[in-house]
Amino acid sequence: MAVTSSVAGRSVSAPARAAWLDVFRGLTMAAMVVVNNPGDWNNVYWPLLHSKWDGWTPTDLVFPFFLFIVGVSITLSRRSASWGSILRRGTLIVVIGWLLALYPSFHFAHLRIPGVLPRIGVCYLFAAAFYKLTASRRDQGRWMVIAAVTLCVVYWLIMTQVPNPAGVRGDLTPEGNWGAYIDRALFSGHLWANSKTWDPEGLLGTIPAIATPLLGIAAGLWLRTERSAGEKAAALAAAGVLAVAIGYAWNPFFPINKALWSSSFVFLTAGFAAILLALLVRFPLPAPIARPFVILGVNAIALYAAAALLEETMIHFTVTGAGGQAVTLGEWVFAHGFAPFAPPKIASLGYAVANLVVLFALLAWMYRRRIFLRV
Repeated sequence: MAVTSSVAGRSVSAPARAAWLDVFRGLTMAAMVVVNNPGDWNNVYWPLLHSKWDGWTPTDLVFPFFLFIVGVSITLSRRSASWGSILRRGTLIVVIGWLLALYPSFHFAHLRIPGVLPRIGVCYLFAAAFYKLTASRRDQGRWMVIAAVTLCVVYWLIMTQVPNPAGVRGDLTPEGNWGAYIDRALFSGHLWANSKTWDPEGLLGTIPAIATPLLGIAAGLWLRTERSAGEKAAALAAAGVLAVAIGYAWNPFFPINKALWSSSFVFLTAGFAAILLALLVRFPLPAPIARPFVILGVNAIALYAAAALLEETMIHFTVTGAGGQAVTLGEWVFAHGFAPFAPPKIASLGYAVANLVVLFALLAWMYRRRIFLRV
Protein backbone atom coordinates (compact mmCIF):
# COMPACT_ATOMS: atom_id res chain seq x y z
CA MET A 1 0.00 0.00 0.00
CA ALA A 2 1.29 3.44 -0.92
CA VAL A 3 0.60 6.62 1.00
CA THR A 4 0.99 9.89 -0.89
CA SER A 5 1.18 12.97 1.26
CA SER A 6 2.28 16.56 1.45
CA VAL A 7 3.74 16.00 4.91
CA ALA A 8 7.32 15.00 5.64
CA GLY A 9 8.71 17.80 3.52
CA ARG A 10 7.50 16.73 0.10
CA SER A 11 4.33 17.59 -1.71
CA VAL A 12 2.61 14.89 -3.74
CA SER A 13 -0.81 15.78 -5.00
CA ALA A 14 -3.55 13.37 -5.93
CA PRO A 15 -3.40 12.35 -9.58
CA ALA A 16 -5.61 14.10 -12.08
CA ARG A 17 -8.98 12.35 -12.03
CA ALA A 18 -12.37 12.61 -13.64
CA ALA A 19 -14.64 14.23 -11.06
CA TRP A 20 -17.54 11.91 -11.84
CA LEU A 21 -15.34 8.91 -10.99
CA ASP A 22 -14.81 9.97 -7.39
CA VAL A 23 -18.37 11.28 -7.01
CA PHE A 24 -19.73 7.90 -8.11
CA ARG A 25 -17.36 6.06 -5.80
CA GLY A 26 -18.04 8.45 -2.94
CA LEU A 27 -21.81 8.02 -3.28
CA THR A 28 -21.34 4.26 -3.22
CA MET A 29 -19.06 4.35 -0.18
CA ALA A 30 -21.42 6.67 1.71
CA ALA A 31 -24.28 4.26 1.04
CA MET A 32 -22.12 1.35 2.22
CA VAL A 33 -21.42 3.00 5.57
CA VAL A 34 -25.08 3.84 6.18
CA VAL A 35 -26.47 0.40 5.32
CA ASN A 36 -23.80 -1.45 7.31
CA ASN A 37 -24.19 0.47 10.58
CA PRO A 38 -27.77 0.83 11.81
CA GLY A 39 -28.21 1.43 15.49
CA ASP A 40 -30.78 -1.37 15.74
CA TRP A 41 -31.09 -4.08 13.09
CA ASN A 42 -34.69 -4.65 14.17
CA ASN A 43 -35.59 -1.10 13.17
CA VAL A 44 -34.28 -0.42 9.67
CA TYR A 45 -36.13 1.06 6.71
CA TRP A 46 -36.51 -1.61 4.01
CA PRO A 47 -34.42 0.16 1.32
CA LEU A 48 -31.46 -0.08 3.72
CA LEU A 49 -31.70 -3.86 4.05
CA HIS A 50 -30.52 -6.55 1.65
CA SER A 51 -33.12 -8.71 -0.04
CA LYS A 52 -33.54 -11.90 2.00
CA TRP A 53 -32.90 -14.03 -1.10
CA ASP A 54 -34.45 -13.52 -4.55
CA GLY A 55 -35.24 -9.97 -5.64
CA TRP A 56 -33.37 -6.79 -4.86
CA THR A 57 -33.41 -3.62 -2.79
CA PRO A 58 -31.40 -0.39 -3.23
CA THR A 59 -28.89 -1.78 -0.71
CA ASP A 60 -28.13 -4.66 -3.08
CA LEU A 61 -26.78 -2.14 -5.60
CA VAL A 62 -23.90 -0.97 -3.39
CA PHE A 63 -21.40 -3.81 -3.91
CA PRO A 64 -21.95 -4.22 -7.69
CA PHE A 65 -21.74 -0.44 -8.14
CA PHE A 66 -18.33 -0.50 -6.49
CA LEU A 67 -17.17 -3.38 -8.71
CA PHE A 68 -18.47 -1.57 -11.79
CA ILE A 69 -16.44 1.52 -10.92
CA VAL A 70 -13.41 -0.71 -10.34
CA GLY A 71 -13.72 -1.62 -14.00
CA VAL A 72 -14.11 2.00 -15.10
CA SER A 73 -11.06 2.93 -13.00
CA ILE A 74 -8.92 0.30 -14.72
CA THR A 75 -9.23 2.24 -17.99
CA LEU A 76 -8.03 5.44 -16.30
CA SER A 77 -5.25 4.08 -14.10
CA ARG A 78 -1.57 3.82 -14.92
CA ARG A 79 -1.29 1.18 -12.20
CA SER A 80 -2.83 -1.38 -14.58
CA ALA A 81 0.11 -0.90 -16.97
CA SER A 82 2.28 -3.85 -15.83
CA TRP A 83 1.63 -7.42 -14.77
CA GLY A 84 3.55 -6.80 -11.57
CA SER A 85 1.36 -3.87 -10.55
CA ILE A 86 -1.83 -5.81 -11.37
CA LEU A 87 -0.73 -8.79 -9.27
CA ARG A 88 0.49 -6.60 -6.42
CA ARG A 89 -2.65 -4.52 -6.29
CA GLY A 90 -5.05 -7.46 -6.43
CA THR A 91 -3.11 -9.38 -3.79
CA LEU A 92 -2.98 -6.38 -1.45
CA ILE A 93 -6.75 -5.91 -1.67
CA VAL A 94 -7.28 -9.56 -0.71
CA VAL A 95 -4.78 -9.40 2.16
CA ILE A 96 -6.28 -6.17 3.53
CA GLY A 97 -9.67 -7.89 3.50
CA TRP A 98 -8.31 -10.81 5.51
CA LEU A 99 -6.60 -8.52 8.02
CA LEU A 100 -9.81 -6.60 8.57
CA ALA A 101 -11.71 -9.87 8.98
CA LEU A 102 -9.25 -10.95 11.68
CA TYR A 103 -9.71 -7.79 13.77
CA PRO A 104 -9.96 -7.63 16.75
CA SER A 105 -9.52 -11.26 17.87
CA PHE A 106 -7.06 -12.45 15.18
CA HIS A 107 -8.31 -16.04 15.42
CA PHE A 108 -6.78 -17.45 12.25
CA ALA A 109 -8.60 -20.74 12.76
CA HIS A 110 -11.89 -18.94 12.10
CA LEU A 111 -10.76 -16.48 9.43
CA ARG A 112 -13.47 -15.93 6.84
CA ILE A 113 -11.63 -16.63 3.59
CA PRO A 114 -14.31 -15.33 1.20
CA GLY A 115 -15.40 -11.75 1.73
CA VAL A 116 -16.08 -8.41 0.11
CA LEU A 117 -12.48 -7.22 -0.30
CA PRO A 118 -11.19 -10.69 -1.32
CA ARG A 119 -13.86 -10.78 -4.02
CA ILE A 120 -12.95 -7.26 -5.14
CA GLY A 121 -9.27 -8.24 -5.29
CA VAL A 122 -9.93 -11.37 -7.36
CA CYS A 123 -12.33 -9.54 -9.70
CA TYR A 124 -9.78 -6.78 -10.17
CA LEU A 125 -7.03 -9.29 -10.98
CA PHE A 126 -9.00 -11.04 -13.70
CA ALA A 127 -10.59 -7.90 -15.15
CA ALA A 128 -7.30 -5.97 -15.26
CA ALA A 129 -5.50 -8.97 -16.75
CA PHE A 130 -8.08 -9.31 -19.52
CA TYR A 131 -7.91 -5.57 -20.14
CA LYS A 132 -4.14 -5.83 -20.56
CA LEU A 133 -4.35 -8.92 -22.79
CA THR A 134 -6.77 -7.17 -25.15
CA ALA A 135 -5.06 -3.77 -25.07
CA SER A 136 -3.96 -3.97 -28.72
CA ARG A 137 -7.45 -4.61 -30.06
CA ARG A 138 -9.43 -1.70 -31.50
CA ASP A 139 -12.69 -3.42 -30.47
CA GLN A 140 -11.54 -3.91 -26.88
CA GLY A 141 -14.85 -2.79 -25.40
CA ARG A 142 -16.71 -5.39 -27.43
CA TRP A 143 -14.40 -8.09 -26.10
CA MET A 144 -15.21 -6.99 -22.54
CA VAL A 145 -18.92 -7.41 -23.20
CA ILE A 146 -18.40 -10.78 -24.91
CA ALA A 147 -16.33 -12.03 -21.96
CA ALA A 148 -18.92 -10.78 -19.46
CA VAL A 149 -21.78 -12.46 -21.32
CA THR A 150 -19.78 -15.69 -21.60
CA LEU A 151 -19.07 -15.80 -17.86
CA CYS A 152 -22.73 -15.16 -17.07
CA VAL A 153 -24.01 -17.82 -19.47
CA VAL A 154 -21.55 -20.44 -18.21
CA TYR A 155 -22.47 -19.66 -14.60
CA TRP A 156 -26.19 -19.84 -15.42
CA LEU A 157 -25.78 -23.26 -17.04
CA ILE A 158 -23.75 -24.62 -14.11
CA MET A 159 -26.22 -23.37 -11.53
CA THR A 160 -29.39 -24.47 -13.32
CA GLN A 161 -28.48 -27.43 -15.52
CA VAL A 162 -25.76 -29.40 -13.72
CA PRO A 163 -27.11 -31.65 -10.93
CA ASN A 164 -25.59 -30.86 -7.55
CA PRO A 165 -23.90 -33.57 -5.43
CA ALA A 166 -27.35 -34.51 -4.06
CA GLY A 167 -28.51 -35.18 -7.62
CA VAL A 168 -30.80 -32.15 -7.80
CA ARG A 169 -30.70 -29.92 -10.87
CA GLY A 170 -31.41 -26.20 -10.55
CA ASP A 171 -31.32 -26.06 -6.75
CA LEU A 172 -30.87 -22.34 -5.99
CA THR A 173 -31.49 -22.51 -2.25
CA PRO A 174 -28.88 -21.08 0.15
CA GLU A 175 -27.45 -24.47 1.13
CA GLY A 176 -28.33 -26.51 -1.94
CA ASN A 177 -26.82 -24.49 -4.79
CA TRP A 178 -23.54 -25.51 -6.41
CA GLY A 179 -21.67 -22.54 -4.93
CA ALA A 180 -22.57 -23.59 -1.37
CA TYR A 181 -21.34 -27.14 -1.97
CA ILE A 182 -18.02 -25.87 -3.33
CA ASP A 183 -17.56 -23.40 -0.47
CA ARG A 184 -18.23 -26.06 2.16
CA ALA A 185 -15.74 -28.39 0.48
CA LEU A 186 -12.97 -25.78 0.23
CA PHE A 187 -13.58 -23.37 3.11
CA SER A 188 -15.32 -25.35 5.84
CA GLY A 189 -14.97 -23.41 9.09
CA HIS A 190 -13.96 -20.27 7.20
CA LEU A 191 -17.32 -19.13 5.84
CA TRP A 192 -19.67 -16.27 6.65
CA ALA A 193 -20.37 -16.41 10.39
CA ASN A 194 -24.10 -15.75 9.92
CA SER A 195 -24.58 -18.99 7.99
CA LYS A 196 -21.46 -21.19 8.38
CA THR A 197 -22.76 -23.41 5.54
CA TRP A 198 -22.64 -21.00 2.59
CA ASP A 199 -21.11 -17.64 1.79
CA PRO A 200 -22.56 -14.72 -0.21
CA GLU A 201 -19.05 -13.95 -1.49
CA GLY A 202 -18.20 -17.57 -2.27
CA LEU A 203 -15.86 -18.92 -4.92
CA LEU A 204 -18.28 -19.94 -7.68
CA GLY A 205 -20.25 -16.70 -7.40
CA THR A 206 -17.04 -14.79 -8.07
CA ILE A 207 -17.16 -15.99 -11.69
CA PRO A 208 -20.16 -13.82 -12.65
CA ALA A 209 -18.92 -11.09 -10.30
CA ILE A 210 -15.89 -10.72 -12.61
CA ALA A 211 -18.37 -9.78 -15.35
CA THR A 212 -19.34 -6.65 -13.42
CA PRO A 213 -15.94 -4.88 -13.67
CA LEU A 214 -15.61 -6.15 -17.26
CA LEU A 215 -18.79 -4.24 -18.10
CA GLY A 216 -17.34 -1.30 -16.16
CA ILE A 217 -14.24 -1.44 -18.37
CA ALA A 218 -16.46 -1.33 -21.46
CA ALA A 219 -18.14 1.78 -20.04
CA GLY A 220 -14.78 3.35 -19.20
CA LEU A 221 -13.44 2.74 -22.70
CA TRP A 222 -16.51 4.42 -24.16
CA LEU A 223 -16.08 7.41 -21.85
CA ARG A 224 -12.46 7.79 -23.03
CA THR A 225 -13.52 8.41 -26.63
CA GLU A 226 -13.48 11.86 -28.21
CA ARG A 227 -17.26 12.18 -28.38
CA SER A 228 -19.09 14.93 -26.54
CA ALA A 229 -20.31 14.45 -22.99
CA GLY A 230 -23.87 14.40 -24.25
CA GLU A 231 -23.16 11.64 -26.79
CA LYS A 232 -21.24 9.59 -24.23
CA ALA A 233 -23.97 9.90 -21.63
CA ALA A 234 -26.82 9.15 -24.05
CA ALA A 235 -25.19 5.95 -25.35
CA LEU A 236 -24.19 4.85 -21.85
CA ALA A 237 -27.71 5.43 -20.52
CA ALA A 238 -29.20 3.51 -23.45
CA ALA A 239 -26.83 0.62 -22.79
CA GLY A 240 -27.84 0.77 -19.14
CA VAL A 241 -31.54 0.56 -19.95
CA LEU A 242 -30.84 -2.42 -22.24
CA ALA A 243 -28.84 -4.15 -19.50
CA VAL A 244 -31.65 -3.64 -16.96
CA ALA A 245 -34.10 -5.11 -19.49
CA ILE A 246 -31.83 -8.12 -20.00
CA GLY A 247 -31.67 -8.60 -16.24
CA TYR A 248 -35.44 -8.65 -15.91
CA ALA A 249 -35.82 -10.89 -18.99
CA TRP A 250 -33.36 -13.37 -17.46
CA ASN A 251 -35.03 -13.23 -14.04
CA PRO A 252 -37.67 -15.95 -14.68
CA PHE A 253 -34.92 -18.39 -15.67
CA PHE A 254 -32.25 -17.34 -13.15
CA PRO A 255 -33.73 -15.10 -10.44
CA ILE A 256 -32.16 -11.76 -9.56
CA ASN A 257 -30.21 -12.67 -6.44
CA LYS A 258 -27.34 -10.75 -4.86
CA ALA A 259 -26.13 -13.61 -2.63
CA LEU A 260 -25.80 -15.88 -5.69
CA TRP A 261 -24.61 -12.95 -7.85
CA SER A 262 -26.91 -14.42 -10.47
CA SER A 263 -26.43 -13.57 -14.12
CA SER A 264 -29.66 -11.56 -14.12
CA PHE A 265 -28.33 -9.63 -11.12
CA VAL A 266 -25.11 -8.82 -13.04
CA PHE A 267 -26.98 -7.16 -15.89
CA LEU A 268 -29.59 -5.46 -13.73
CA THR A 269 -27.00 -3.82 -11.47
CA ALA A 270 -24.54 -2.97 -14.24
CA GLY A 271 -27.42 -1.33 -16.07
CA PHE A 272 -28.36 0.82 -13.11
CA ALA A 273 -24.67 1.69 -12.59
CA ALA A 274 -24.34 2.76 -16.23
CA ILE A 275 -27.45 4.94 -15.96
CA LEU A 276 -26.18 6.66 -12.80
CA LEU A 277 -22.76 7.16 -14.35
CA ALA A 278 -24.34 8.64 -17.47
CA LEU A 279 -26.25 11.13 -15.34
CA LEU A 280 -23.09 12.17 -13.48
CA VAL A 281 -21.21 12.64 -16.75
CA ARG A 282 -23.98 14.61 -18.44
CA PHE A 283 -25.12 16.60 -15.42
CA PRO A 284 -22.13 17.12 -13.10
CA LEU A 285 -23.04 17.95 -9.52
CA PRO A 286 -22.28 21.54 -8.44
CA ALA A 287 -18.88 21.71 -6.74
CA PRO A 288 -20.21 22.32 -3.19
CA ILE A 289 -22.42 19.22 -3.45
CA ALA A 290 -19.85 17.07 -5.24
CA ARG A 291 -16.94 17.90 -2.91
CA PRO A 292 -18.01 15.71 0.06
CA PHE A 293 -18.43 12.72 -2.23
CA VAL A 294 -15.08 13.40 -3.89
CA ILE A 295 -13.47 13.42 -0.43
CA LEU A 296 -15.03 10.03 0.31
CA GLY A 297 -14.32 8.60 -3.13
CA VAL A 298 -10.70 9.63 -3.57
CA ASN A 299 -9.68 7.64 -0.48
CA ALA A 300 -12.00 4.65 -0.86
CA ILE A 301 -9.60 2.05 0.58
CA ALA A 302 -8.95 4.20 3.65
CA LEU A 303 -12.69 4.71 4.10
CA TYR A 304 -13.45 1.00 3.73
CA ALA A 305 -10.78 0.04 6.27
CA ALA A 306 -11.77 2.76 8.73
CA ALA A 307 -15.45 1.84 8.44
CA ALA A 308 -14.71 -1.84 9.04
CA LEU A 309 -12.50 -1.10 12.04
CA LEU A 310 -15.08 1.26 13.54
CA GLU A 311 -17.89 -1.24 13.01
CA GLU A 312 -15.97 -4.14 14.58
CA THR A 313 -14.82 -1.95 17.49
CA MET A 314 -18.41 -0.96 18.26
CA ILE A 315 -19.52 -4.61 18.08
CA HIS A 316 -16.74 -6.41 19.94
CA PHE A 317 -15.73 -4.07 22.75
CA THR A 318 -18.01 -3.93 25.77
CA VAL A 319 -18.82 -1.44 28.51
CA THR A 320 -20.98 -1.65 31.62
CA GLY A 321 -24.60 -0.88 30.87
CA ALA A 322 -27.75 -0.53 32.95
CA GLY A 323 -27.91 -2.94 35.87
CA GLY A 324 -24.21 -3.63 35.62
CA GLN A 325 -24.60 -5.84 32.54
CA ALA A 326 -21.98 -5.80 29.81
CA VAL A 327 -23.18 -4.36 26.51
CA THR A 328 -21.31 -3.64 23.31
CA LEU A 329 -19.92 -0.16 22.82
CA GLY A 330 -22.29 0.34 19.90
CA GLU A 331 -25.32 -0.68 21.94
CA TRP A 332 -24.32 1.72 24.71
CA VAL A 333 -23.84 4.65 22.34
CA PHE A 334 -27.14 3.96 20.61
CA ALA A 335 -29.04 3.53 23.87
CA HIS A 336 -27.72 6.79 25.36
CA GLY A 337 -27.19 8.99 22.32
CA PHE A 338 -29.97 8.10 19.87
CA ALA A 339 -32.76 5.82 21.11
CA PRO A 340 -34.19 8.28 23.69
CA PHE A 341 -34.51 11.13 21.21
CA ALA A 342 -36.36 9.76 18.17
CA PRO A 343 -38.71 7.00 16.99
CA PRO A 344 -36.91 3.64 16.65
CA LYS A 345 -36.26 3.64 12.89
CA ILE A 346 -35.21 7.28 12.82
CA ALA A 347 -32.89 6.73 15.79
CA SER A 348 -31.39 3.68 14.09
CA LEU A 349 -30.82 5.66 10.89
CA GLY A 350 -29.39 8.55 12.90
CA TYR A 351 -26.78 6.23 14.40
CA ALA A 352 -25.77 5.06 10.90
CA VAL A 353 -25.51 8.64 9.64
CA ALA A 354 -23.43 9.56 12.70
CA ASN A 355 -20.97 6.80 11.73
CA LEU A 356 -20.72 8.37 8.29
CA VAL A 357 -20.13 11.83 9.79
CA VAL A 358 -17.31 10.53 11.99
CA LEU A 359 -15.66 8.78 9.06
CA PHE A 360 -16.14 11.81 6.81
CA ALA A 361 -14.32 13.95 9.38
CA LEU A 362 -11.36 11.56 9.21
CA LEU A 363 -11.39 11.50 5.40
CA ALA A 364 -11.72 15.30 5.22
CA TRP A 365 -8.68 15.67 7.47
CA MET A 366 -6.71 13.29 5.23
CA TYR A 367 -7.87 15.18 2.15
CA ARG A 368 -6.74 18.53 3.57
CA ARG A 369 -3.38 17.00 4.46
CA ARG A 370 -3.14 15.48 0.96
CA ILE A 371 -2.89 11.95 2.38
CA PHE A 372 -4.11 9.34 -0.09
CA LEU A 373 -3.87 5.59 0.48
CA ARG A 374 -3.25 3.60 -2.68
CA VAL A 375 -2.91 -0.10 -3.34
